[in-house]
Amino acid sequence: MAVPAEPCVGQEVWNWTEPEPTAAHLLNVCFLKTAGVWVPPMYLWVLGPIYLLYIHRHGRGYLRMSLLFKAKLVLGLTLIMLCTSSVSVALWRIQRGTPQAPEFLIHPTVWLTTMSFAMFLIHTERKKGVRTSGVLFGYWLLCFPLPATSAAQLALQGGFQSDPFYHLSTYLCLSLVVAQFVLSCLVDHPPFFPEDPQQSNPCPEAEASFPSRVMFWWISGLVWRGYRRPLGPEDLWSLSRENSSEELVSQFEREWKRNRSAAQRCAKARAAKRKGSCGVETPEMQPLLKQEGSQRGPLLRAIWQMSRSTFLLATFSIIICDVFRFSVPKLLSLFLEFMGNPTTPAWKGYLLAVLMFLSASLQSLVEQHFMYRVKVLQMRLRTAITGLVYRKVLVLSSASRKVSAVGDVVNLVSVDVQRLMESVIYLNGPWITIIWMIICFVYLWQLLGPSALTAIAVFMSLLPLNFFITKKRKQHQEEHMGQKDSRARLTSCIIRNMKTIKSHGWEGAFLERILRIRGQELGALRTSNLLFSVSLVSFQVSTFLVALVLFAVHTLTAEENTMDAEKAFVTLTVLTILNKAQVFLPFSINAVVQARVSFDRLAAFLCLEEVDPGAVDSSPSRCSAGETCISIHDGTFAWSRGSTPCLHRINLTVPQGRLLAVVGAVGAGKSSLLSALLGELSKVEGSVRIKGSVAYVPQEAWVQNTSVVENVCFRQKLDPLWLERVLEACALWPDVSSFPAGVHTKIGEQGMNLSGGQKQRLSLARAVYRKAAVYLLDDPLAALDAHVGQHVFNQVIGPSGLLHGTTRILVTHALHVLPQADWIVVLEDGAIAEMGPYQELLHRKGALVGLLDAAGHPEDSRDGEAELTTEAKDPRGSAGRGRPAGGPKSGRSMKLVPGKDSTTSETQTGVALDDPEWAGRPTGEDSVQDGRVKATIYLTYLRAVGAPLCLYVLFLFLCQQVASFCCSYWLSLWADDPTVDGRQTQAALRGWVFGLLGCLQALGLFASMAMVLLGGIRASRLLFQRLLWDVVLSPIGFFERTPFGNLLNHFSKETDIVDVDIPDKVRSLLIYVFGLLEVILAVTVVTPLAAVVILPVLVLYAGFQVGEIEQVPGASPRHLSQSPVSGQDSV
Repeated sequence: MAVPAEPCVGQEVWNWTEPEPTAAHLLNVCFLKTAGVWVPPMYLWVLGPIYLLYIHRHGRGYLRMSLLFKAKLVLGLTLIMLCTSSVSVALWRIQRGTPQAPEFLIHPTVWLTTMSFAMFLIHTERKKGVRTSGVLFGYWLLCFPLPATSAAQLALQGGFQSDPFYHLSTYLCLSLVVAQFVLSCLVDHPPFFPEDPQQSNPCPEAEASFPSRVMFWWISGLVWRGYRRPLGPEDLWSLSRENSSEELVSQFEREWKRNRSAAQRCAKARAAKRKGSCGVETPEMQPLLKQEGSQRGPLLRAIWQMSRSTFLLATFSIIICDVFRFSVPKLLSLFLEFMGNPTTPAWKGYLLAVLMFLSASLQSLVEQHFMYRVKVLQMRLRTAITGLVYRKVLVLSSASRKVSAVGDVVNLVSVDVQRLMESVIYLNGPWITIIWMIICFVYLWQLLGPSALTAIAVFMSLLPLNFFITKKRKQHQEEHMGQKDSRARLTSCIIRNMKTIKSHGWEGAFLERILRIRGQELGALRTSNLLFSVSLVSFQVSTFLVALVLFAVHTLTAEENTMDAEKAFVTLTVLTILNKAQVFLPFSINAVVQARVSFDRLAAFLCLEEVDPGAVDSSPSRCSAGETCISIHDGTFAWSRGSTPCLHRINLTVPQGRLLAVVGAVGAGKSSLLSALLGELSKVEGSVRIKGSVAYVPQEAWVQNTSVVENVCFRQKLDPLWLERVLEACALWPDVSSFPAGVHTKIGEQGMNLSGGQKQRLSLARAVYRKAAVYLLDDPLAALDAHVGQHVFNQVIGPSGLLHGTTRILVTHALHVLPQADWIVVLEDGAIAEMGPYQELLHRKGALVGLLDAAGHPEDSRDGEAELTTEAKDPRGSAGRGRPAGGPKSGRSMKLVPGKDSTTSETQTGVALDDPEWAGRPTGEDSVQDGRVKATIYLTYLRAVGAPLCLYVLFLFLCQQVASFCCSYWLSLWADDPTVDGRQTQAALRGWVFGLLGCLQALGLFASMAMVLLGGIRASRLLFQRLLWDVVLSPIGFFERTPFGNLLNHFSKETDIVDVDIPDKVRSLLIYVFGLLEVILAVTVVTPLAAVVILPVLVLYAGFQVGEIEQVPGASPRHLSQSPVSGQDSV
């Protein structure tokens, strides 16, 4: 425990009768020591209980009694003994009659209790598996100033012989606190039995010490690796359990279901209460009761319960950041006050300079922690909401699918979820900016008095202009987006039908249409960018306008109107913060409003009707031979609740191992029967039972943009022999053997490299490979040629096929296979017309005979795709449409799979099956380009802008920055003007010149930003024309090899980046570069020695670059995310 040699009393310490500068009070040694005594205990007693509650709920195991813990314990007990001895000595001296100041007894007692609490925290942390403590790191850091100040004071005063105990206790306390602080920077050993499993490549953040986490040192290894070479997926760390998609989606789904169930119970209770009060519930009231419960509430509560800890921690970070933000003007005021008082000790100036530097550094550091936590929160919310949307897609009822198309779901995931993520950073904006404004006006009132009211008037006068610009710009943005959508639709149509366009020679006509729409789009963008430039200039210049009006009013109306350095530069600092608040508030409100719309859309989608999980009584256990496997008793089904039933009075029993064929005319209800067995239809009455696992083959094949083997295995364990049999039986082996990489060949987006028949056989092979007990086959032979269909039926579905012994329900129009079926069901108008064996139904001469007679007419034609030369007898004759041509045609042993068993899980890396080096890919697919961007790319963009325009932009930025420098320099001259009778004689001249320079700066800023944006539009027009011509003039083979999504991405997302993002980034770059040059010039002129430090820092910063991580085009997240939406029936 460090104590002063003398108590803090005396007129020289707190003399309220004589006016002294503010710095004299705040920087008094006694004040600093008093703060050093009371701040650490207050800090620990406020945060300690909260921290104890947190680690109690988030235990991570048990730490062994390591050497680090023992050292902390020994040092802590020594500090407790030192505080106890200080209290004992003070009491002993009082008992002997020696008067002692109260601080000699109170301060050691407070520190004694706080040190004991700190030791309790250290022990609790070991029991809960906390390896490094941020709370105790801050505590020991706050404990350091008091013993350091006392030791310095005692060293200067001397007098060790007069009171050796206090000297020794002070020096010993300083040493112990420094040692504890050093130990708090270290990290302890991992716990014995960690709750989270060990990972192959864990994130170093979990192993990092608290200083490493605060300063982001733990990421330096990845940054250095990215500097030396391009980063790849293998360089990324494994996700922790709380950040994994499985954990996030499951947790969010639980919270959503729980809150939605609670909301539904409350709505039913209110409805029952209202019904009881009214006596009867009319049908007209039911829609009102349904709308009474807000769909937004349960989703909002689920998000809050899932992310409240991270969000509150981020909010606390931004509050701490604002504390440091507003301490800078106060410290600047104290420093300028110190500069104006030559009698102030020099150490106070050094202390203020250090405090200003630390405040700015800590503000930046805490702000980056806020951004880091917000980004993590955005990632978690995006993962959770996206996963919940996809899980909802898989359980939507038929009626819900009619109102939610695939495009709507994709928009929810890509647009609405993105808006929600962007709004997270603005959620604190509406209230925190108001606090900024209040504090800024308090500062201005203290500096300038009633003249500060003019700042409110100026800001209010600028609001109508900003609202007008925002409204007009919104109109042009809507026009721009409409033209962009029109161009995107036309471009998509042209790319999809390029073969027809080229065969008719219509390229020129369609190019003219696209370029005309493109011109209208860029015209709207040009007007919007000009208005945006005016808006930015108004925000940038508002600081100058408010400062000009404030200084003018203050010098003309105030009694003491001297414009000194403190008033001038502190006012500018406060006005800069005020301007940021004015800019941030509209953005925050707009983001929250947009997020609310997206929030309502997501909530409405998540509240759509789902399939009834109890519609089908399913059992995973297989049934024995002869036992009933599928049974429907008096089943009546409808596509949606309240609609007309599509199946009536269905009674059906299918024993184990039977082949049941379902036939009927178009629209008779064959596919609806399979949907009823899957639980997709709304059950009106009756019961449905299925025993065993179910595999379903839809009428329209669904495939993924992966390899053939991954489509067939579908995350099942790989069995090479069984896979070979399945491919042979499904007549896929002749096709696979001709592919460039065999079963590893990528089939392309939506199976673009396969024909319709190949995709249908691939879908059937996926179901066969699963080895299910029940197979529901919805006309799998429709897309096959006659001989191929007969082969597939004989080898797979028929009595001697791979599926013999399983229960099969085959919906088919191929009536020639009916004699091989065990049982036949004929449907008419949603009801069973007749059923029985084939021969029995022929003798009845009923509905089946009518179907056979109708099939014998020439006008009958089966839906399907005739493959060119594919024959089951000649595997080498297969040449399906769109199949990848070329490549070696070697034997099966080389083309199939490695001998080692593995799985097709995408999470496993290093397996040859997953992505062998020789695996084939579409030759036209975009390749990944890593490394630094070549200089030719920059030169291409600059040539598109134009060399004269580039030079003119640099000249305009230079002019406006010179005007800015002159404005600041003129203000400093104004502050240095001598005063005569309390007034500055040249105040009017200074004000007029200051206003003129500000206007010149505003004009230069507007012209420079407008030229940058207009130059970007010019480059966008030229680059788009080149891209369009290059694509349209490409041969047909290019469009067959290149995925449609990649081409559309060039004309949509990447074009939007060139139109909007690149000019905006260039504008920001030029503003920051020229602003940095102005600061360097000003600092170098005032302090020439600063150039020795500035130049190396600039060189180091310019040379420190990090490579970017590129995704593999073959595994595009966009393609993977759209696959389950488009194939939700199969999934």
